Formats: sequence, structure tokens, C-alpha cells
Amino acid sequence: MNGAAPAKAGFRLRSFEFRREREASWRELEDLVKRVEKRGLQRLDAHELQRLPTLYRSVLSSLSVARAISLDKNVTQYLEALSSRAYFAIYCRRRFLGHTMLAFFRETFPQSLRRIRWAFLLATSVFLLGVTAGFVLTEDDPTRFYSFVDEGMAGPRGPDSSREDLMEVLYTKEDSASALTSFATFLFTHNARIGLLCFAVGFVAGVPVLLVLFANGTMLGAMWAIHAAKGLGGDFIAWVLPHGVTELLAVIICGAAGLSMGYGLVFPGRFRRLDNLAIRGRHAGSLAVGAVFLFFVAALIEGVFRQLVTDVPVRVAVITATLALWVAYFTLAGRGARLGQNDPAEHLFAAAGASAAMGPEPERVAR
Repeated sequence: MNGAAPAKAGFRLRSFEFRREREASWRELEDLVKRVEKRGLQRLDAHELQRLPTLYRSVLSSLSVARAISLDKNVTQYLEALSSRAYFAIYCRRRFLGHTMLAFFRETFPQSLRRIRWAFLLATSVFLLGVTAGFVLTEDDPTRFYSFVDEGMAGPRGPDSSREDLMEVLYTKEDSASALTSFATFLFTHNARIGLLCFAVGFVAGVPVLLVLFANGTMLGAMWAIHAAKGLGGDFIAWVLPHGVTELLAVIICGAAGLSMGYGLVFPGRFRRLDNLAIRGRHAGSLAVGAVFLFFVAALIEGVFRQLVTDVPVRVAVITATLALWVAYFTLAGRGARLGQNDPAEHLFAAAGASAAMGPEPERVAR
């Protein structure tokens, strides 16, 4: 009994000394982890970002020693909890919704489109070719109009419509707020379905994407032709493009994303086809998400602004401003930046010598 008491006292002394020598660094790490959990790594300054990986490795070392010499169970459990929290604070850093959305529209969306600019140019060319074909063929023979435009989309307009009938559609104001809301909702659903169809059929080597883009172009060209035949070609363009610049851009972006995936399947390069599809699919998915936002904006313009504003100069001004906005955005936004460049965690990993230098995951430390 007397021998057991000194042994127990010695164990307590060893545990006390072990904790006393290291507790200051544990508390420092705990304070940094609490701040990261509440506000993210962005709230740490440069010195604290450099200290975080050093303190994390120190705690892992202490945990390994504590397990090896069977220290006080409370100390071991505390170190296990602290190292796990530090691991998640560093490796599984939390991204706030506002920050994520801002980074997406500021960098990811425009960068993803510039990354496949060849596909965007091809999709644009095919769509414009469809517009030209639809216009020329319908102008040559107005009866071809219904070969390109279904009756549901044409509505009261057709090759037999009078100038007055067409003008009524172009310049009639809609006073009902509920009707405007319903119209905007319909347009958003319809146009988003067409655009995402272009994106989805990219899995079939990309060829159906070209057909969908061409078909939608011929529909627009045919509509333009019947208005031009009545001397309303310019009025039709002023009517359709305030929302059309944004809407058609979204459709073409979806088509470009589909073409990019199709190209990756046909020409996988040094990757396997499925691996290449996964790589390109991440960028294409970003474009599809951004395109849905563009469809929403276009639906608001078409369902509200275009139905309430009938002044042609105002419509032309909106077309010009919208076109200039999107050209500037996709040309300049995110240029010179790389993904994660503004994330302090990137500097943290660089200072720590990449993730391998950060030490192993807590659960993998030898017990």
C-alpha cells in the first residue's frame, strides 16, 4: 500500500509537469481555433496564420507522447479534442454563403467562360448561322415560318399577320402585375430548360448541342423575317433584345459548356475519358449555375421592363447598356486572379509547406 502511494504521486507529478511545460501553446492554439470557428481564417493576421500550423504540429506531438506514456486521461482527451478542432479549422475551413457567392460571380464564372472561349465562339457562330438561315428561308418563302416556329411560341403572329397585328404585340403595355409575374415565370422556366438542354446533351459528343443552338437561331430568324416583311424589322429587334442579350448569352454559354464536355469525351488527351469528363464537368457546372442566374435576370427584363416600356430609344439604350455590361464583365472580371488567391488559407498552406507538412490527421497518430 505504501509503495502504491508514491507511484501514484509520481504519476500525477509527471502529468502536471508535462502539462505545465506545454499548456501555454495549447491555450494559444485553442484561442486561434475559436476565432477561426467563429469568423474564419480571414480574421487572422499574417503572424497568426504562420503560428497556426506550428501550434497544430506541436499539439499532435504532445498527443502522441501523452498516449505513449499513458498520461492522465483528461489530458489525453483534451489534446484529442483540440487537435481534431484544429484539423477541421485548417483543412475543412468554412466558407460563408455571401463570400462564396461573391467569389463565384467575381472570379469563377467569368474565368470558366474564358477557359472555353473557343467553344463559346463556336456556339455563337452556330446560333448566328441559324438566325441567318431562318431569316433568309422565311423571307424567301413565308410559309416556311411554321417549320421553324411552333404555334404555341408564335401566338397571334404569323406570315399572314397584318402590320397592325404585329405592332399591337410589340407596343401593347401589360397592366396586370399578376400577368407580368406569370409571364416572367413562364419565360424563366422555358428558357432555362432550353439552355440546360444544350448543357445536358453535351454528353453525347457535343453534336446535339449544335443542332439545338441552330434550331433556336432559326426560330429567332423566322420571327425577325415576318416583322421585316411588314417594315418592322428594327422594331422587332428593339423589342426582343432588351432581354434577348442576356437570355441568348445564357443559352450560348450552356451550349459552350456542353461542347466543352463533348470535346473532352471525343479527345480525352492524356486523361481517361471519364476523368477528363469530371475535370471539364466542374467548369461546365459552374457555367450552368451562372447561366441560370442570367436566365432569371432575362426573365425579369422580359416579363416586366419590356411589357411596360414601349419607347424604342429607351429599349435601344437598354440593349446597348446590357451588351456593354456583359462584354466588360466576362472580359475583365477575375482577370489576373487564380482560384483561392484571396483566401488566407492558401497563404497558410504555403507557409506550412503544403498539407503534408501540416502533420497527419489526429485519428491517424499512433496510439
